[in-house]
Amino acid sequence: MGQGTSIGARIVLIVEDEALLRFDMIAFFEDRGWRVYDAENAEQAVSLLDQHRDIRVVITDVLIPGGMDGVRLAHVVRERLPATHLFVVSGQAPVAAEALPPRATFLPKPFDLNRMLRQIEHRPGSV
Repeated sequence: MGQGTSIGARIVLIVEDEALLRFDMIAFFEDRGWRVYDAENAEQAVSLLDQHRDIRVVITDVLIPGGMDGVRLAHVVRERLPATHLFVVSGQAPVAAEALPPRATFLPKPFDLNRMLRQIEHRPGSV
């Protein structure tokens, strides 16, 4: 693992069905010493959430295949891991803030991973 930050363990779950983007995000976080789990749909993501209760950051696309979109997945994440940093991203129309769970951040694609990382590491009240 890399240097410690205010979030403690550096463990991220990336939920993205677009393989190239998912692989780029995986490489970005792994290059910085993070443990990365990834899923291409909500079913896989929920399974990983159940297996790895130490996940500290979740990044989910809004449009993912299967019966649950990324907004609903964000609510599941917040219910199961309430202190997790949560990012909901989309290249489509923005998601209304009231549709997101508390303390979730919406980011339009494309977004700057370095900026996201700074936001994670310096968020007050981090776990």
